Order: sequence, then C-alpha cells, then structure tokens
Amino acid sequence: MKYKVNYSDSASHTVEFKEGKVFLNNVETSPDVAFIGGTMYHILLGKSSFMMEVLENDLAAKRFKVKVNDNVYDLKLEDELDMLLHKMGMSQNGSSRMDNVKAPMPGLVLKVLVEPGQAVEKGDSLIILEAMKMENVIKASGPGVVKRIAVSIKDAVEKNHVLIEME
Repeated sequence: MKYKVNYSDSASHTVEFKEGKVFLNNVETSPDVAFIGGTMYHILLGKSSFMMEVLENDLAAKRFKVKVNDNVYDLKLEDELDMLLHKMGMSQNGSSRMDNVKAPMPGLVLKVLVEPGQAVEKGDSLIILEAMKMENVIKASGPGVVKRIAVSIKDAVEKNHVLIEME
C-alpha cells in the first residue's frame, strides 16, 4: 500500500509498504519503530533518532497532528485511491453547495447509508461503492438534503453515474 503524507502546502513524502519492506520516497528504508506507551513512539531511521507523539488524529478525514522531537506537524494522509482521484482531476473541492452525488469510478453499490429527505453535512457517509476490489465510502462534499436515491444495492454503475440527487 502506498501513501502520500502532506505536511505543508508544498512538502510531502511518499511511504510505501510492499512485500514486507518500507520505501520512503521510493528508497528502501529500515525504520525501527518502538511503541513507548500512550501516544508516544521512538523511531530510529539510519543514524537518526526521533521521538514522536500523536497529538490529534481524525482517522475518517485522514488528518493527524504529530510532534516529532520539538516540532509539531499537521499531516494529511492520501491513500492510493485519493492519489488516483487527484490525478484524474476528481479530488473534492471545498464547495459549500452540495450537488448530485456521482460515482467517481465504475463500481458496485454495496450499501446506501442515507434516505430521501435526510439532511447531510460535509463528510457524512452516503454510499459504499466497491471499486478496484476495495470498499470506498462516498461522502458528502457539503451540506444538503437527499432528494432521491438513484441506485439500489448491487447496482453496477459507471463513472459519473448519478447515485443520489440532492436538493
């Protein structure tokens, strides 16, 4: 699995776990990570030693605040799906108006998590779509009210197929 770790507007690293090995920016590394307790870790990477504390974490949003030695970093984690969507120009923007929800890729509807008339907020889970052998939670890009569910469980959908009509 490959991740992109963004820690400022212009700085990021890629971390990949492949065949039991760790690659940092495509270079094989051998970090030694020791759990100290609570939210504290000690990391040895080459000849460098780091104390890391996880100050805050929002797993759903893939956001973390960590303290490494005496420096605090706000991290945003992107997985392979996030990177693919960004590459395809489909990353979510902070729009305040919720438009109809469309399939970001071909897939199979596994579960519908909302119903007509339900109010949703940005980040609320709407539908679970199986694509590329992964379950993907489709979330609201902003506030809105569900007008109509345009799909049923086990429906196969193509990219840009309307899943939910919003008011």
